Amino acid sequence: MRILVVDDEVLIRMELQDLLTSKGHEVVALARDGVEAIEQCQALRPDVVLMDIQMPKLTGIEAAKQMRHAQLAPVVLLTAYQEEELVTKAWESGVFGYLLKPVKEEQVVPALLMAVARFKDEQQLRKEKKALETTLEERKWITRATSILGAQKGISEEEAYQRIRSYAMKKGMKVLAVCKAIVKEAEKS
Repeated sequence: MRILVVDDEVLIRMELQDLLTSKGHEVVALARDGVEAIEQCQALRPDVVLMDIQMPKLTGIEAAKQMRHAQLAPVVLLTAYQEEELVTKAWESGVFGYLLKPVKEEQVVPALLMAVARFKDEQQLRKEKKALETTLEERKWITRATSILGAQKGISEEEAYQRIRSYAMKKGMKVLAVCKAIVKEAEKS
């Protein structure tokens, strides 16, 4: 894994770097605060970010929220605090994990691996959702166009679709483009 480590305490950054590299992972950068974390994440596109919550300039929670919004990388937060309100804010920011300091060596890598896996699953779901939305939008245009053509020509919607498809093939156009043209032309009338 390629990991960005973010903590305002230099010794903690160094300890985490040593731990992660000893486990065979690459620490792509070390950052001191949330602003630097976002910059490094945008520039280096790590697989995962391991970040403290309490930092100057921009908290880990706020940085995680911005990284999540931009879909840069999954974030696992580190904190010495376990108050319910802080956990709720972390969850609302969209983090993929939450570890308490002092970090137990045997918990870090599994938490990071889980975050990466969940992030990949989420990315795949986003892709599928977008494809479904596109398909639904195309289907709406096709339905409107076949209905218009069917009514104009006195033919079934299936026959109208076959005519649209045939026309699109002859003209080297996409069916969707033909359907949009039919609907737009009908709206002019």
